[in-house]
Amino acid sequence: MNIPMTTSEPRYVARSVSFYSGADRSIRRRLFLSRVFAGACRFVTYGSLIVLVVLLTAIVWSSLDRLSPDFVYSTNSSDPDKAGMLAGLWGSFWLVLFTALFSVPIGVGSAVYLEEIARDSFAVRVIKTNLSNLAGVPSIVYGILGYTVFRSAAAVLKVWFDGQHAFNVMGLFRLRLIKLPIYEDNILVGALTLTLVVMPTVIAAAQEALRSVPGSIRMASLALGATRWQTIWRQVIPAALPGISTGVILSTSRAIGEAAPLIMLGALTITTMVPGNIDSPLKLITRPTQVLQAPLDQFTAMPIEIYDWSRQTDSQFTAVAASGIMVLLVVLLAINAVALIVRHYASRRLKW
Repeated sequence: MNIPMTTSEPRYVARSVSFYSGADRSIRRRLFLSRVFAGACRFVTYGSLIVLVVLLTAIVWSSLDRLSPDFVYSTNSSDPDKAGMLAGLWGSFWLVLFTALFSVPIGVGSAVYLEEIARDSFAVRVIKTNLSNLAGVPSIVYGILGYTVFRSAAAVLKVWFDGQHAFNVMGLFRLRLIKLPIYEDNILVGALTLTLVVMPTVIAAAQEALRSVPGSIRMASLALGATRWQTIWRQVIPAALPGISTGVILSTSRAIGEAAPLIMLGALTITTMVPGNIDSPLKLITRPTQVLQAPLDQFTAMPIEIYDWSRQTDSQFTAVAASGIMVLLVVLLAINAVALIVRHYASRRLKW
């Protein structure tokens, strides 16, 4: 049986050939602009990578004269041959620890409320918009806010504790307080300020992770008789845990590299003092009194020490600053690696 051939297919092929042959000037111009844009993007990408490689090569080359295990185990000094980063490492450790303790519960809880509990109202939309805008505010603005609020509150507590170490309880006996010296520029003040810096990022990352959870999981849980809280706690949050954990860890790594708000708060630049005199992990367990003292003690951080070394007129401090940058990069890469590992193992538990 002969099937008559239609002319629709040859016409389509002819039009396709005519389209790709560039007969139309408008289409040729669009294709040319598309190629130019792709080439520009490729040039910018490769150019940025080349600049990054050159900078890293220069930093590594400059740090060869000073980078050694002794640099990590030594405190800062005015002598470039003796300057180390121990105080900055421990200061950054305490800052990141308390920043995470403050920002993670508040940030994740706020994201859960805004995405899962709050109704879609005008006020909620305004809050979400402001949170997105706050993520782009320069960190020095948060430093000014922290200086005005947190540092002033620490100064008031310092005056109160210096003048009173015991008080009467109902006139029966005197309750003595543990005498812990409080500094105005202590670690808690810095951690609270850095919490303001990373909080919008934590909330935004948690919101995106919660939005990525399919709605069918919520509907199925509610259909089986679970309450809204049970659905959120046992279904939604575990499903969003990879994205939440990744956002939290990356936001915390940003706090490690912040220097402007800490300088605004009056953090120390040249110091040999380690917060709480805890210079090894073993002392975290064996000296609980010093652990209590560390959050209220003065501090410095790795970015501040690098900033101070880069300002020195002595050319030998160039190698010291480059060595500090290498240590900071290693810490940041380790934190990012932890984020990738957590995301990988958390994603393997998902069954959808």
